[in-house]
Amino acid sequence: MDKDESKDSYGHVLKYTGIFGGVQGLNIIIGLVRNKITALLLGPAGMGLASLLNSVVNFISQATNLGISFSAIKHISELYDQGDTAEMKRFIKIVRAWSLVAALLGMIVCIAAGPLLNNLSFSWGDHTLHFILLSPAVALMAITGGETAILKATRKLKALAVVQLWSVAASLLISVPIYWLFGWAGIVPVIILMALASMIITVAYSYRMYPLRLCGAKGLLGEGMEMVRLGVAFIMSGIMTSGAEMLLRALLNAEADLDIVGLYNAGFMLTVTYSGMVFSAMETDYFPRLSAANHDNQAMKTIANRQIEVSLLIVSPMLTLLITALPLVIPMLYSHKFSPVVPMAQIAAMSMYLRAITLPIAYMTLAKSHSKAFFVLETLSAAAQVAGVLGGYHLMGLTGTGAGLLFSYIFELIIIYAYAHTRYAYRPSKNVCIYVAIHLPLGIAAYLSTLISSTLLSVVLGLLLTAASTAASLFILHKKTSLWNSIKNRINKFRRR
Repeated sequence: MDKDESKDSYGHVLKYTGIFGGVQGLNIIIGLVRNKITALLLGPAGMGLASLLNSVVNFISQATNLGISFSAIKHISELYDQGDTAEMKRFIKIVRAWSLVAALLGMIVCIAAGPLLNNLSFSWGDHTLHFILLSPAVALMAITGGETAILKATRKLKALAVVQLWSVAASLLISVPIYWLFGWAGIVPVIILMALASMIITVAYSYRMYPLRLCGAKGLLGEGMEMVRLGVAFIMSGIMTSGAEMLLRALLNAEADLDIVGLYNAGFMLTVTYSGMVFSAMETDYFPRLSAANHDNQAMKTIANRQIEVSLLIVSPMLTLLITALPLVIPMLYSHKFSPVVPMAQIAAMSMYLRAITLPIAYMTLAKSHSKAFFVLETLSAAAQVAGVLGGYHLMGLTGTGAGLLFSYIFELIIIYAYAHTRYAYRPSKNVCIYVAIHLPLGIAAYLSTLISSTLLSVVLGLLLTAASTAASLFILHKKTSLWNSIKNRINKFRRR
């Protein structure tokens, strides 16, 4: 790869990370407004109950969606790039048929597992009916996942952005009046109605571009078996992730109470979930490019390292600012009842530096179709997260859960890097090492500044460190893009005159 090509590729990663991250950022802003109102209406315990039920629904959805939302992207995308419109439309019918199967399977599992889920998730009361009533939400999520995969694979990025924004706006319009009128009793209806709204919006765009055609549907399920098999590794990964989150909240509820679950969830959302908007381009843009190069280890290393570089440069200034601003952000976004979660969230935010490195490397295993290895690595990571958070809680209380998250991400980075290094001869680029050496110390210093007793001094130091991180990232990003090179060329021409 020549120098110019490398710069163009760098610009491509930056462009699409910015696009998808920006859309996710707008979604988060709307979501923050919803969470603020919800926190005021339900309180920490109500937020904890909603979080617990949502995590169960997400777990069942991940366990029963057959991996269609992931594997369909690769199959349809290949046909789309080949320009085979007829075969692509036929495969879209296959995806929709299997999505319906996944929806029915999800409903049945949710209803049948209601008593078991109640025993695992709650130490008080009988909530079996809640899980039975939530079964339609699982089905709706399966339909939405299939249609979203179709939009992603056919590069309908504008439609995807609009769908996401409308879905988040609908969730705000649905949840606020219901929680206002019914309080905790509105949690289950809100989850169902939000899933319904998201499905309707997604289907409206997808069906308009690729209308639903029932004719010729016979035998489609048999043709889709390869797609389903490809999705197994991804679905097992989702089970581990969602299962770990569900188990964590259930165990925290059993060890402490719903207040602790609500506080932990607030801290987790602000650090892990919201910071993750930078990583939202991974599945849509990065993974297809990585998969295309899966027979060339050197090309895979180049693609992975460039993704790590861009992710680090974008997420690092956000993290230093987040660590500094959390004492103000959490009461503003939730309420003063959530202030105890600040120390936990500040420690947990440090784990996102590691996440920016780990995710691109982890996708290498999946791109190679080494599904067993991918599953083992994800299982070990999920187990480390559960053990770390629970161990941290026993040692340091709520603050310890943040330290436990940090520990689990360190462990995850070690095992995933060790595997990629051994199996694919992966090594971080020189730029990755330089960017880590620049930004990680700034993040650690930002966290240490929060321990200063003087609030004013702590904030001033934090803002200075944020400015330094931002300046470093902007300088490097401009230097790496064609815009910066164009400016330099014009300056040099002017000087020569």
